[in-house]
Amino acid sequence: MFESLSDRLSGIFDGLTRRGALSEKDVNAALREVRRALIEADVALDVVRTFVDAVREKAIGADVVKSVTPGQMVIKIVSDQLVDMLGSDAETIDLNAPAPVTIMMVGLQGSGKTTTTGKIAKRLTDKQRKKVLMASLDVRRPAAQEQLRQLGEQTSIATLPVIDGQSPVDITKRATQAAKLGGYDVLILDTAGRTHIDEPLMMEMADIKSAGNPHEILLVADALTGQDAVNLARNFDDRVGITGLVLTRIDGDGRGGAALSMRAVTGKPIKLIGVGEKMEDLEEFHPKRIADRILGMGDIVSLVEKAAETIDAEKAAMMAKKMQKGQFDLNDLSEQLGQMSKLGGMSSILGMLPGIGKMKKQIDAAGMDDSVFKRQQAIISSMTRKERTAPKLLNASRKKRVAAGSGTSVQEINKLLKMHRQMADMMKKMGGKGKRGMLGGLGSMMGGGMPPGMGGGMGGMPPEMANMDPKQLEQMAKQMGGPGGMPKLPGLGGPKLPGLGGGKK
Repeated sequence: MFESLSDRLSGIFDGLTRRGALSEKDVNAALREVRRALIEADVALDVVRTFVDAVREKAIGADVVKSVTPGQMVIKIVSDQLVDMLGSDAETIDLNAPAPVTIMMVGLQGSGKTTTTGKIAKRLTDKQRKKVLMASLDVRRPAAQEQLRQLGEQTSIATLPVIDGQSPVDITKRATQAAKLGGYDVLILDTAGRTHIDEPLMMEMADIKSAGNPHEILLVADALTGQDAVNLARNFDDRVGITGLVLTRIDGDGRGGAALSMRAVTGKPIKLIGVGEKMEDLEEFHPKRIADRILGMGDIVSLVEKAAETIDAEKAAMMAKKMQKGQFDLNDLSEQLGQMSKLGGMSSILGMLPGIGKMKKQIDAAGMDDSVFKRQQAIISSMTRKERTAPKLLNASRKKRVAAGSGTSVQEINKLLKMHRQMADMMKKMGGKGKRGMLGGLGSMMGGGMPPGMGGGMGGMPPEMANMDPKQLEQMAKQMGGPGGMPKLPGLGGPKLPGLGGGKK
């Protein structure tokens, strides 16, 4: 998400921060490039104009031009304006109403409404312990109601039984009654869509709204539709009155123009974003964190939160104790690789680390993708129990056997063993003082180290970080990435990434 825009803006701001002083001409030239970058990212033209004018008004003041770090001051102004454009504060689904709280899902056909309905229901069930009932009002699309029923079975969430021949309004009334009688906390109405906006669709939405009296009306829009998504949001808001937006397929959109435009055009908050195909791949939309990602400052807070959700605390504590003793065998390495996969894989983790965006091309060129880690886990799985705990047993004949069993080569096994030795040596040297875990190991794989305090336990997060409150996490993120530019990470901060084609070892 936002990769192309982030790359463009990083290049523009690098040029600004390298200058000791800035003239009004320098600022105007940079803002012309920012304008071009936003338009190329598919941001609506009127939104681009408003954004650039607001930044120019603040950036050409004497306080900026004469400040000690004028380039970084301009970056801070752009960051603040991005946050303002995206909505300042994160807004979640509002359940502050008498039960059952009704949520109505609207949008065009193919935008991902039914899948998003299932994801929201699972999120409310798992994270907020709500009793949720889902009801499909789509009587036009073949098997639409069956799709929602199957999602309900998959996630163990109740769905309204299907009665053939009922109209969407009749289904709405029956669902509302069933939710009340069944003691449900939340009722989610999955409405029908069309391939385009038409009068019958809008009339149907209005009738359902009258019958169901929803507390939330969420517009589900495909981020890949770009400017069409912005027009869609405007039309639905004018006719039905939406309370929030859910953007799907964000993981497939490198531009991000729809996300930047829709909030500004409608004034309605983006509440959730779909970041993958799994039922768990739905995240809250945090404007400040998204702005930091766009400007290459990372998103440490989200990474810590994701780690806290996915990492088993008991296993993390056991792993930390082993690391303190300098013990680290191939079973531990396989466990860490598995935890990295749970955190979203290599690209997801690196995308949240400050300053990593600049080195993306070097990382891609080195072939450091998730398939590498899957092959490494396959190699470890092909070893005997003794070989995993004592890698020194792996002689030439054993390596050939493991290579044949895992469908890899002896060279790949040698690379894995070398990486394990480096990580094990690092654990011994540290003596448990940093407990840097997977992210520390990731730095070892790359020939450098990760920022202090970013590793530890399984998945690379110290257990104590999971107990921090949001303000502490935000403060930590500022110290690591701040709005003033990109930090130089130990071992990863130079123009060339050590171990990936340049730089000092």
